Amino acid sequence: MTTDIVLRDADPVLVDRIRRVADARGWTLPRAMQYLLEQGLHMFEGDGSVRFDNSEADVLQAAIAALEQVPDDPGYAAIGRAPRGGGS
Repeated sequence: MTTDIVLRDADPVLVDRIRRVADARGWTLPRAMQYLLEQGLHMFEGDGSVRFDNSEADVLQAAIAALEQVPDDPGYAAIGRAPRGGGS
């Protein structure tokens, strides 16, 4: 079954955001609308957790791995890290 998605009287900022998602992913506008509607329903009906597709998960994992390689120092690299040795 195919259903056309029609968006009438939408806020131009919302339409621009949808168009940017479509452009960034190489999707048609209807494909982007379908995806965003599905994801919104998952978030609304589900537990609120974010789910990544495989390519997004791979990129996130690579970024985390790169951040874990930042050497320890008393400044920037210590942000968000628990003190070592049980310090308080």
